[in-house]
Amino acid sequence: MELSGATVYASAGPTGTLFLPVLVLAYWLPYRARARTLAARGRAVPAWRRHCFLAGLIVCALALSPPVGGLSQQLLTAHMVEHLLIGDVAALLLVLGLTGPMLQPLFRFRSIDRLRFLLYPPLALVLWALDFYVWHLPVLYQAALRHDPIHALMHACFLAFGMLMWMALLGPLPKPAWFGSFAQLGYIIAVRLIGTLLGNFLIFSGTVFYPFYRTGTAHWHVNTLSDQSIAGAVMMLEESLLTVGLFCWLFLKAAREGEERQELIELAQHAGFPLSEQRAARAVAAGHGDEMRRRLTDRRKVT
Repeated sequence: MELSGATVYASAGPTGTLFLPVLVLAYWLPYRARARTLAARGRAVPAWRRHCFLAGLIVCALALSPPVGGLSQQLLTAHMVEHLLIGDVAALLLVLGLTGPMLQPLFRFRSIDRLRFLLYPPLALVLWALDFYVWHLPVLYQAALRHDPIHALMHACFLAFGMLMWMALLGPLPKPAWFGSFAQLGYIIAVRLIGTLLGNFLIFSGTVFYPFYRTGTAHWHVNTLSDQSIAGAVMMLEESLLTVGLFCWLFLKAAREGEERQELIELAQHAGFPLSEQRAARAVAAGHGDEMRRRLTDRRKVT
């Protein structure tokens, strides 16, 4: 369900304004059709996931809208907000909108199925970090500001690698056995440290990295270096808020999985079915707890 570079970028102006609703519909309508098919088969996508996916498309469209896009050509702060909306917020919401059955048709294509190795958490983290830092090199960053195709590619990479990074942590596909709560905590901390390093660099370097913005900051009567520092501060604030939210999610997730795991073990004991704690943990972590609960309940009724 990733968005391609050709579709992820819309230029500021009437054409871009008309293109953005089409962009949202182009991804929402197939998603909704698949959700209806799954619901008819008794595998309905939860409402909150559907809302997250639609919200992700809307956030992406707003970030690319003419007002934001035009201002991002003049102020680094505005461009930073645009990139955070695309690479962090929209990417996160889109991933939260996905389920295993929703993605199943994509993995029927061998070329896509072979790419699943990219979801290995350390690899996904490294690829996201490389994309994040390479695009912030002054030569590439300013080339994107001057050339629309490069700008489109930049936005597509931020969204694609952002989704890859979140999929490794929050996605519906199976995770490595070692990637438990503590490993996930380390993953979140690593992501935030990578972002914080660049944010601090923008704030405290005392050097203007993107001279392209001098014309825009002069128009808005803002010091170019101050604009860069504010952009770094915005990045750090957004990442801090997101980190707090992820820590809360991880705590609640660990507590919920612990209760569900214990419930399955007790249900298996009453059904006379040998179920190890490790197997119960794998089922819960993979999101198969409800299915295992139904099977154990049916087995208990038979016995």
